[in-house]
Amino acid sequence: MLYIEPRETLDFDLGSLLSGGDGLSAQRRWVALAPHVGEEVEVDAAACTLLGEISAHAWTDTKDLPESARPVWRRLLKQGLLIGKGPTHAHWRARDEHVRSLHWHPLGATLQAFTRWQDNDAVQAMKDVGAETVPEMRQVLGAPPSEAYVDGDDEAGIDLPWAQGNGFDDLLLSRVTCRNFDAARPLPFTMFSQLMQRVFAAQDKIEGAPDTTFLKKTSPSGGGLHPVEAYCLLQHVEGIAPGLYHYDCVRHRLAPLPDPAMPLDELASVGVAYQHWFSNAHAMVMLVPRFDRTFWKYRQHMKGYRVIALESGHLSQTLYLAATEAGLGAFITAAVNEKPLEEAFGLQPMSQGVMAICGFGWRGEVMDTTELDPQNRIWQPADADA
Repeated sequence: MLYIEPRETLDFDLGSLLSGGDGLSAQRRWVALAPHVGEEVEVDAAACTLLGEISAHAWTDTKDLPESARPVWRRLLKQGLLIGKGPTHAHWRARDEHVRSLHWHPLGATLQAFTRWQDNDAVQAMKDVGAETVPEMRQVLGAPPSEAYVDGDDEAGIDLPWAQGNGFDDLLLSRVTCRNFDAARPLPFTMFSQLMQRVFAAQDKIEGAPDTTFLKKTSPSGGGLHPVEAYCLLQHVEGIAPGLYHYDCVRHRLAPLPDPAMPLDELASVGVAYQHWFSNAHAMVMLVPRFDRTFWKYRQHMKGYRVIALESGHLSQTLYLAATEAGLGAFITAAVNEKPLEEAFGLQPMSQGVMAICGFGWRGEVMDTTELDPQNRIWQPADADA
């Protein structure tokens, strides 16, 4: 799997400006994106031409290539953009065969491989562009698209009656992303267990054929395959030592994993891209798909990656409802540093990956970080006692 992307950067050019030009100079280059390599590789025109001439499936004998191409294909073999049969090239060949064996659609594989973060700081990024507050965002980014979209024949519109709310409506309206956790108040063991059961546990299973089992959970999944595993980073749960765990959804059981190389609280902070309002949550759950589980059925399917992303959203919203019903706060974030988390949890890139992070726990008594609660269902207005 290989894509080649043209890149262009613009720089200030004083000579161009003085000679009557626009004062800009364009620098163009080609970047190769190969999921089994996992890093961008800059290539020249000769490499692009050769890569376009060599089959992605049938072996090509180097004797059939022109002598002038020898330096080019040798360089591409070393970079992993060409795959060789010999023992010298076993490393890249094994990685390429591994990705092929997972039945990825090429676009999905490229998206997964090249959108993973290493050490991004989401908070600092907002500071750098001067967009920490809504007025700042408006000033920097301009006006956003309208908050409500109107389409169709408005004069022929049909007004729908507003139904009388009930307990379920109250639950839905109380679902507010938590950005203020009370780390000093441990989460009871039984409450943690109940939330994991409601959100991530298999409620039943069906044996469709020998070695072909489908699980029933409380959230939907593409093809009923449920590939998303729950890997936990627990910090403040009663009766459970702080650390990393894998949750067994069939046996409703936690298995401890080796301690990470960095302190647990540091890993939590790095994992959520330094969003400090999430990093001290009592329980953090990495939503980790096993891609081969879904792609077993949806082989090289252009919608395969999408249904996995949708499942992660389903799980997060089930978690929000379960946490809210239990009197807890919850969050989900896709602003995560996947690479250090993959290393800490011992995940196999391209076979597994952190799609997002959910968390839950007790809300703090003070709203230090703003939460979107316009109906004041969670937080009382500052002048409530006035």
